[in-house]
Amino acid sequence: MIKIKENSGIWQSGVAKTITFIVTKDCQLACKYCYLVGKNSKERMTWEMAKKVIDYILDHENDFKEESVIWDFIGGEPFLEIDLIEKICDYLKMEMYRRDHHWFNSYRFSFSTNGINYHEDKVQQFIKKNYSHLSIGITIDGTELKHDLNRVYKHSEKGSYKDVVRNIPLWLEQFPEAATKVTISSPDIPYIKESVLHLYDLGIKEVNINCVFEDVWKEGDDALFEAQLIGLADAIIDMGLYRDHACSFYADFLGKPMDPERDNQNWCGAGKMLAVDAAGNFYPCTRFAAYSLRSKPAWIIGNVKDGIDQNKLRPFLTLDRTTQSKQECIDCEVASGCAWCQGENYDAADTHTINQRAMAICKMHKARVRANNYYWNKLYRKLEIEGEREEFEKNKREVKPEIC
Repeated sequence: MIKIKENSGIWQSGVAKTITFIVTKDCQLACKYCYLVGKNSKERMTWEMAKKVIDYILDHENDFKEESVIWDFIGGEPFLEIDLIEKICDYLKMEMYRRDHHWFNSYRFSFSTNGINYHEDKVQQFIKKNYSHLSIGITIDGTELKHDLNRVYKHSEKGSYKDVVRNIPLWLEQFPEAATKVTISSPDIPYIKESVLHLYDLGIKEVNINCVFEDVWKEGDDALFEAQLIGLADAIIDMGLYRDHACSFYADFLGKPMDPERDNQNWCGAGKMLAVDAAGNFYPCTRFAAYSLRSKPAWIIGNVKDGIDQNKLRPFLTLDRTTQSKQECIDCEVASGCAWCQGENYDAADTHTINQRAMAICKMHKARVRANNYYWNKLYRKLEIEGEREEFEKNKREVKPEIC
């Protein structure tokens, strides 16, 4: 379950249930940082299974009481299954209307795509047909050099930048306020500054960017990371880009001590979301499906035939910060904004538990906090000198906390 920030009337109070269809585990790419370690071309959702899932969810309306819903589609690459997705969405619209379901006209279809086949006729026809209830994010990692370090085709190791960037103008024409998501791993740290600025040059105004949660970080990565973020801060402020652009690496809520009572919640929505795969198995999040896990078995909380097993789901509903964090995390002076992934917690844990927080990202978070402090100190000094602080506070772009 996530909080919707838009003021669109279809979102009522703004509380929405996210229900994710894993329509395929196939993808054109083999991104080197991808957590989906079990991608394949065999596990594809059938229409018959998708219909059973929809019927189960809509038949159990009282179990899904959130006012709105995000019907989310992922892979692999979801647009490889555009024919199935269109059939699913048509059926959802028809059934929500026929049943007078409380989600009718209070829903969104959501996609995160690699953008390679965004321009194709079937995808574009789907967009036109569902535009008023649609969110689409295209992943582009920055400059051609940075993007192609990781986002390569699975059979040739050829970079995908050119095939993605050609579709950015069309995407932004259709979704002018759309944001992209950039992933940082150890090899591409030196290219962060120029990559964010490049994305701004492409016309993307909001860049959501985060470090991978897996334990990939090398000695000295945090210092390089901090230097890149400080250089980027200088560029954003000196060029005045802060006025109408945003980068999630800089946020004024970041790097403060946590209040154990006020802030004692889980970082992500695992357990409040629902994911379903081609076999009709239910998961608390896609990160608990087998193709997302390196060393642990899938954590299945039910299936479309037998329904959701509340006993298997219950541990996720009791998660909070203190139950899974070491004391040093709870007492950390810069704890706010330090994220975690529940699936990575489970996969990296010593035992089969979701209550052991993975800490591989710790030093990267602390480096980010130092750069974030530099950014806001410099920006506020500039705004005070120029008499623009009040106007900036009123109009600044809100930066969303990263949510996996």
